[in-house]
Amino acid sequence: MIGRWRLAALAGVLLMTGTLVAVAAEPAAEAAPPVPQSDSFYQPPAGFASTAPGTVLRTRQVTAGAFTKFRQHAMAWQVLYRTTDNEGRPEATVTTVMQPSGSKPSKLRPLVSYQVAEDSAAPQCGIGYQLRRGAKNANIVAKTEIVLIDAALSKGWVVTVPDYEGPNSAYMAGRQAGHAVLDAIRATESFRRTGLNGAATNVGLWGYSGGALASDWAAELQSSYAPELNIAGVAEGGLTVEPAEMLDQINKGSYAGMAMSAIAGLRHAYPQLDTFLDRHLTPAGAAAFALAARQCNSANVATFARRDVDRYFTVPHALTQLVPTQVFTEDTLGQHTPTAPLYLYQAVHDEVAPQAEVDAMVASYCNDGGAVTYHRDILSEHVALVITGAPGALEWLAAQLGGTQADAGCHTSTVASSLLSPSALFTMGIALYDDLLALAGEPIGPDDMS
Repeated sequence: MIGRWRLAALAGVLLMTGTLVAVAAEPAAEAAPPVPQSDSFYQPPAGFASTAPGTVLRTRQVTAGAFTKFRQHAMAWQVLYRTTDNEGRPEATVTTVMQPSGSKPSKLRPLVSYQVAEDSAAPQCGIGYQLRRGAKNANIVAKTEIVLIDAALSKGWVVTVPDYEGPNSAYMAGRQAGHAVLDAIRATESFRRTGLNGAATNVGLWGYSGGALASDWAAELQSSYAPELNIAGVAEGGLTVEPAEMLDQINKGSYAGMAMSAIAGLRHAYPQLDTFLDRHLTPAGAAAFALAARQCNSANVATFARRDVDRYFTVPHALTQLVPTQVFTEDTLGQHTPTAPLYLYQAVHDEVAPQAEVDAMVASYCNDGGAVTYHRDILSEHVALVITGAPGALEWLAAQLGGTQADAGCHTSTVASSLLSPSALFTMGIALYDDLLALAGEPIGPDDMS
């Protein structure tokens, strides 16, 4: 008899084969929905600023799509809600709430807030737009994370996917992201179509790379900003702790375009950084950053690969001067220890997010009484770990949301590959098989949680 892990591996092959078949017989294109810049749904109603953070301001049902054309047979709504920006001012942003196909409202369902790696400084790159069927594939990296969102839906969970960068696309602005994630959870818990158990709902957070940054900021801010939430656990991988170190590591390399996206996003959150850039950018630099603010991160990575960001400034080592340093310091993680348990997975040879920074942050959390399960992966790199680390994260979240508490204290392990355990391989196979069915148009997830 074929072992379960061999069936899981076979499912991966089937997914690749089935995807090729699906692409060959792709459905007719659907008209693209309006981008957020020209969509009135994104504009908050008068008086919204006087409402409490997490208040639902407007909702609409939408059709979710994978890679623009493939309809996802799950229930989906966009929810405009009130949140708080990086400076503590009221603003409104959108989260996409998804439930298993045909499911009824239920107080028994857990909620997972999934943060995609938007990593961009332009509104059309937001996942609320990118998840809609017919939306252009401008942010292809974020769009591919539908496979992980579907994996969570297949567990029977409600999934909320926030546009945590807010209306100004403030990529890398930590407090902005943390507030928006926590308020998306509040809004989803009160959204009547989910029927969730309010603040008593078991909540998990999950994200990778830029999505991990947003998840960790939410975890650090929860006790002061949203202490009523029942967050059972936070799974995150490929985490960037210090913006300055990340920008230095990727400058002149294959991912130098991410530095352009990051600086353009932080510029939207910090007027003093905007003024600094206006004063010290060369004409070519001003044009380059204007382009970076119009493009999604995948285009910026292609456009600015191996560029030296320093060459865009009129002064040497501009990003080490006072104003940028103050901004980067403010957006460095590790300032508060999360009260929720964490599951962290990191590539030892990550070319974007330096592992040493994560080691230091974990040590800080642990010394302050935090609970962290930390897995370091030797063979994976930044992109590969998105997939190889996902099964472990999914298994851990399922245990946390099912009532199995993480071990107290901290546990660090270094493995050759996150996929080497039979349980992880099996989980991967089941998730891939479910994703294949989803791409083929089958309903996603169980409709009953009783």
